[in-house]
Amino acid sequence: MRTLSLVIMGVAGCGKSTLAALVASELGLQLVEGDDHHPAHNRQKMRAGIPLTDEDRAGWLDSLVQLLRDNPGGQVVTCSALRRLYRDRLRAAVPDLRFVHLEIEPEEALRRVSSRGSHFFGPGLVESQFATLESPAQETGVLCLPAVDPPEELAAQVATWLR
Repeated sequence: MRTLSLVIMGVAGCGKSTLAALVASELGLQLVEGDDHHPAHNRQKMRAGIPLTDEDRAGWLDSLVQLLRDNPGGQVVTCSALRRLYRDRLRAAVPDLRFVHLEIEPEEALRRVSSRGSHFFGPGLVESQFATLESPAQETGVLCLPAVDPPEELAAQVATWLR
């Protein structure tokens, strides 16, 4: 299999981190948790229940772009990548970048986010994520999967797709 980088994307609560960890382990790639790279002001806004704007996300996306460029050996990155503009910005760093979109219904995402406890992203922001989401279903290099399927099955599907 050739070297690659992959973004696991979707709204909050879809299971990005769980799937990314499984896929990174399966493929022997570095795992980058996108949330770890949000600047403090983004985290403060989200803790306060204020949705991020494109301007807020710009620096965060720049950080992820740099991480993608700095690791040509391949990696698995978690990133909501809600808008095509954001995905294209990431693709600019790695032209053959692939995306796995975990699709989930708003009610299930809200249930999952509500059960997370102390995460900085609260349930009040779930609706804004769905409002921002532009489906990547028709884009090249995107695999859309149902987030409610067992993570192990999803990881196997991703590995097969990439091979």
